[in-house]
Amino acid sequence: MTLSTSLNPVCKLTEEERIAHIRADHWLGYPKARQVLQTMDDLIHSPKTTRMGALLVCARTNNGKSVLLKKFFDTYKPVITPGIGRITIPVVYVQAPPKPVEKAFFIKILEALNAPHRASSSAMMLRNQVYSILRTVETKMLIIDEIHHILAGAYLNQRAFLNEIKCMANDLQIVIVGAGIKDALSAINTDSQIANRFEPAILPPWKLNEDYFRLLSSFEAILPLQERSNLTQEEIAVKILSMSGGTIGEIATIIKKAAIMAVRTGKESIDLPILNNINYVGPENRQKQYEQMLV
Repeated sequence: MTLSTSLNPVCKLTEEERIAHIRADHWLGYPKARQVLQTMDDLIHSPKTTRMGALLVCARTNNGKSVLLKKFFDTYKPVITPGIGRITIPVVYVQAPPKPVEKAFFIKILEALNAPHRASSSAMMLRNQVYSILRTVETKMLIIDEIHHILAGAYLNQRAFLNEIKCMANDLQIVIVGAGIKDALSAINTDSQIANRFEPAILPPWKLNEDYFRLLSSFEAILPLQERSNLTQEEIAVKILSMSGGTIGEIATIIKKAAIMAVRTGKESIDLPILNNINYVGPENRQKQYEQMLV
């Protein structure tokens, strides 16, 4: 529910300030996301063993995967111990390189650590540097986003890359969290030993159910509009879901566009006419529109 103007200080901002608030990123927890975050939290606090746990987060593109990982990463930011200047980096987040090339992977990690390095160094030298730094800063978890990029290489390169991930988990005794679209499952399954280690965590598409209505209520609660929108009204909820294709990123885009239009037109609430008039093309129709524009 939208807070009344008197209770919600954001509603008292200027028009442009309210639009900036709408455009900003806002974390909205929902049951599946909280479940994945709890699993990651349990993993990072698990003791070092000879076979560390691992997690594979899978979702359609723009369905909240990267936002969820960033939320977890922000919870475990680097810590500097006062007095001795000792740095602890419990979680390192990287995107997998475009192809399964170990040297590029090591460089990605060194860049994430903000560690000086020479890109011209051999893969072995970069590997040694990565292992040394991760031990020094006591890293407990390495998050590899877009891990499906592994499939962009030849089979032997895929195997070599997966072996490196396995060695890293074994030698450093850290938790590996991979994330990607459904192809990530295929990427991991190219090595049965690796596949057995990764517990899958799926972020499914949104459907017209209780969780979806709760999500709409959460969105409405942060909108700086003067009037109540009733996003959970069935007609509006169905409209947003059908436009979005069922991903949280598209749902957020639709609501933000509608909220900005509601502010600029003075309507101050989201209704079906506004949803019908925002400049939005769903993901399934974008390619068709671009092709028609080029004819």
